[in-house]
Amino acid sequence: MSDVFGPSEFQAASGASPAQMADMIAYRAVLGEWNERMNLVGPSALESFWLRHAWDSAQLQLIEPDAKIWADIGAGAGLPGIVLAVFLKETPGTQVHLIESMTKRCRFLADVVERLSLPATVHNARGEDVVIEGVEVVTARACAPMTRLLGFAEPLLKRGARGVFLKGRDVANELVEARKAWRRLAMTTLPSRSDPEGNIVVVEATSRG
Repeated sequence: MSDVFGPSEFQAASGASPAQMADMIAYRAVLGEWNERMNLVGPSALESFWLRHAWDSAQLQLIEPDAKIWADIGAGAGLPGIVLAVFLKETPGTQVHLIESMTKRCRFLADVVERLSLPATVHNARGEDVVIEGVEVVTARACAPMTRLLGFAEPLLKRGARGVFLKGRDVANELVEARKAWRRLAMTTLPSRSDPEGNIVVVEATSRG
């Protein structure tokens, strides 16, 4: 990636339409507005928004281009869930379930969903407590180590959802620990397109040890 990665580079990489770009710019503005009141992202996050956050999230829809129903566990600042909802907005029959246990963050997510008219539903709950039928892909970013994350996602994985999780450089160690707790763990690790040290773990099946 170029040292300078802004809106134009994001649009070229992700294939975002003009309408999607307008929504992404609006989302960044709302994120900045709310970030002045509560800690949604780090202080330097808005400066690197398009590469570290927007493109990091948007790459998931290139991995699962046919998925219409997503769930984002620990949705927090809306990464990747809000970004996915922006890209799914133009496709009929889509829905992103934003699962977040902190009420303040849920208010932020609901504000973004309303302002941008996104196909998304906010659930103020813990991931392991939410049962949603029909979810095709469950995702998470900076939520928890892999062993705990699989536990959070278990209700959805058991109902046939695939897991597509954004992870960092320590993914190998996380997967070693996860295999100790999960007897069956069918998965693939893909390199991140946004970060040379990042990884994406695709989980097809799990069962506890």
